[in-house]
Amino acid sequence: MPSITFSIQDLEKLIGKKLPKEKEKLADLLSYCKAEIESISDDQITISLADTNLPYLWSVEGIARLLKGVLSVETGLPSFRIEKSNYKIIVDKSITKIRPFIAGFIAKGKPIGEYLLLQLIQLQEKFCESYGRKRSKVSIGIYPSEKIQFPVHYKAVQPTAISFIPLDFTEKLNLKQILKRHPKGKQYSWIIEQFNRYPILIDEKNQVLSFPPIINSQETGKVSVKDSELFIEVTGTDEKAVSLACNIFSQALFDRGFKIYEIEVFYPEHKIKFPIAKGETTKIDYDYINELLGLNLSKEEIRHLLKAMRFGVKDDKAIIPFYRQDIMHQCDIAEDVAIAYGYNKIKTADMTSYSIGKPLKIIPFIDKVRELTIGAGYQEIFSHLLTNKELLYEKTNTPDLGTVEIKEYMTKTYSVVRTWLIPILLDVLSKNKHRDYPQRIFEEGIVTRRIKDKIEDRRSIALATSHAEANYTEIRQVIDFIMRNLGVNYKIVETSHPAFIPGRVASILVKEKPVGFLGEIHPSVLEKFELNMPVAAAEIDLTKLFG
Repeated sequence: MPSITFSIQDLEKLIGKKLPKEKEKLADLLSYCKAEIESISDDQITISLADTNLPYLWSVEGIARLLKGVLSVETGLPSFRIEKSNYKIIVDKSITKIRPFIAGFIAKGKPIGEYLLLQLIQLQEKFCESYGRKRSKVSIGIYPSEKIQFPVHYKAVQPTAISFIPLDFTEKLNLKQILKRHPKGKQYSWIIEQFNRYPILIDEKNQVLSFPPIINSQETGKVSVKDSELFIEVTGTDEKAVSLACNIFSQALFDRGFKIYEIEVFYPEHKIKFPIAKGETTKIDYDYINELLGLNLSKEEIRHLLKAMRFGVKDDKAIIPFYRQDIMHQCDIAEDVAIAYGYNKIKTADMTSYSIGKPLKIIPFIDKVRELTIGAGYQEIFSHLLTNKELLYEKTNTPDLGTVEIKEYMTKTYSVVRTWLIPILLDVLSKNKHRDYPQRIFEEGIVTRRIKDKIEDRRSIALATSHAEANYTEIRQVIDFIMRNLGVNYKIVETSHPAFIPGRVASILVKEKPVGFLGEIHPSVLEKFELNMPVAAAEIDLTKLFG
């Protein structure tokens, strides 16, 4: 859980209201933000936040914004205004397959003090480490904009092509040297070292601003006390997450009295202005909310509670604040209504049904398969049930296997339910090329396919081994070990599969019926996943195998 530290007086100033001095009352108030007090020392408070889906609350500005609504100081959508400008970021096509997305804005206001600078750095670090997955998904750069000549250029260059003085260093290093010698380079090199080119941000005067997501330049990327104009940029691999970070930072600085100036990002084939300050609109299902919460609230009461949580409300529609991306369903709306209403006010109800739980019959069998796979030297991974078609099919040269798609997905990365597991393993291997070899991993879990008019959930297990000599024989020996210890008679019959090398792939038959396949992954598939080592893999339908 992220923890943040801030001044209570600063929180009160941002809210515009004095807060209770008693720790218990203050804790009750912070519970609306899903926060718990870790410590209080004079004016300084440290809190931990239980919800990782609400990164806007990882700042004192976000906490104050929500509490303004809870305390009825200001309800409904927070005020926000974007100033027109001619600031531009030009994205080169060379960055497309490395770290393709960027957003940003300029903030102009009073000279920043040491406390505000520390608060900005705290939000930057918490967002990048947690929501940004240790900078791999999203990273944020903060710069004194007076030193920058726009337009800024975002591109990829050879590791030794550009040199600059990285933050807190005194000598120039090229990008390759930064990864080896700078503390941040050593810490985050795993994100980009597998690429032939590295991301770079330079301005119109050819000044290096930063080497994202690694380090800023000492000369143009160091923010100091008394700077009054800031350039905030966000880069990453997830377009919506990049935009969200931009929105959260811009709203936080606007709350501090800064003017926010738009930046237009020119991609090779389209352009976008940031921040994108338009929140999505969703219908309020009053009956659903009351039924789910066991309440009998009027429409006006529900609208009032949503406004307290900083939603905009127009007729029977809720406007989601543009700095939130966690609202996916009416149950999320209902949760915010419950928070504003107060969980302690909701009466407990007696259980209306009683049952005794027990494992499905297949579970002991699955557990034995997992234990055998671990015994064969494989490490278990756990991934999301949701993924995307590019990963499942485009990267594996495989036709659609009966995909179940999400109707209103929040991000394309998680837009379908997985239909098989081998692509997931290949994706994990591609993100761990910086680790030692051999790498042997497996996953057991649910896969879902649409078969005619029905949707079927099945239990499947997939294994992958990757190292310089990984081959068909190795993976077959592992399958043989598992099957023999399960007491299953099976056959191996040569087959074809677009993800595997012809002649090096086979079907696994039990009672003359296929239950899985194994083989060596095709070089074209390895290339799409940017894997440099051979991979042998297998997948078995455990539902079929169990019978």
